[in-house]
Amino acid sequence: MTLSYRPLGHSGLMVSKVGVGTNAFGARVDQATTTEIVSAAIDQGINLFDTADLYADGRSEEFLGNALGSRREHVILATKFGLTQAPGEPWDAIGSRRFIRRAVEASLRRLGTDYIDLYQIHRPDPGTPIAETLRAMAALVDEGKVRYIGCSNFSAWQVTEAHWAARELGIEGFVSAQNEYSLYNRSAQLELTPACAAAGMGVLPYYPLAAGLLTGKYRRGEAAPEGSRLAHPSQAKKLTGADFDKVEALAAYAEERGIPLLTLAISGLAAQPMVASVISGVSRPEQIAVNIEAASWEPTSADLDALDEIPGLHAGSYTGFATSDPNPYWLSRRLR
Repeated sequence: MTLSYRPLGHSGLMVSKVGVGTNAFGARVDQATTTEIVSAAIDQGINLFDTADLYADGRSEEFLGNALGSRREHVILATKFGLTQAPGEPWDAIGSRRFIRRAVEASLRRLGTDYIDLYQIHRPDPGTPIAETLRAMAALVDEGKVRYIGCSNFSAWQVTEAHWAARELGIEGFVSAQNEYSLYNRSAQLELTPACAAAGMGVLPYYPLAAGLLTGKYRRGEAAPEGSRLAHPSQAKKLTGADFDKVEALAAYAEERGIPLLTLAISGLAAQPMVASVISGVSRPEQIAVNIEAASWEPTSADLDALDEIPGLHAGSYTGFATSDPNPYWLSRRLR
């Protein structure tokens, strides 16, 4: 199938409907397999690759940069900084000008590139004024080291604060917010997506498959399949604490429409307002085609209304968002 591309927020950055999460690169995935995954993704139309300096202690960036090689110009490269203190000191503030300068140079070196398409602060820094963080990140845009900037794990009020700070300063602001968001966990719809709508920011959901619960592999009262993600002892609590009422309700909805649960998880989420690209972690080349196929379903308005009406899956009630944006996926539907 042919992937569609969407603007990331009210920016000129166009991203594929599904992206590749790279947290397994350098950890569970070696360089050779990373290169196979990246090649398969580019060949099949995916242009967004999301990494972070945290992933595998920097090896994810290194492996991704090596895998891209001469194809670097054909992709949107996104990375994040600040979830750990590396490369700073224990006393460094991750949102400070000092830290950001050191972090971006380290990421550029590991990625083997002279610019980053989307540079994201991985978590809020309560110790640094957001104005300082924005000025430091905007300066990187002015210098050409970064094309666009975004945030991750910001709450709605922090997104709004950053938006207004950038406007007041007359500088580059965030074009995206990367937060946990899935059809299993729709809490982002309570405040985050409306805040992003007001700020003209796109949403990049992570954990779109709810740690694997929406893959269709797991059943109530059954052990996790051998070799699956939730079979690992460190992930066991996610299975024992799972709300299978939600999982089964979504599975029944998908079955009624003749689609796999995975397809519902990706396509249904991609159809939500403000979502620009659904980032899914990949550890094997064959998963690329599976994820692209799962993005092929185009739900109707009736399908989306029925999805919103599934008991226990409501995130809240929102109406009245106005927009002049002609892109139909922006705010074409009310949030519930």
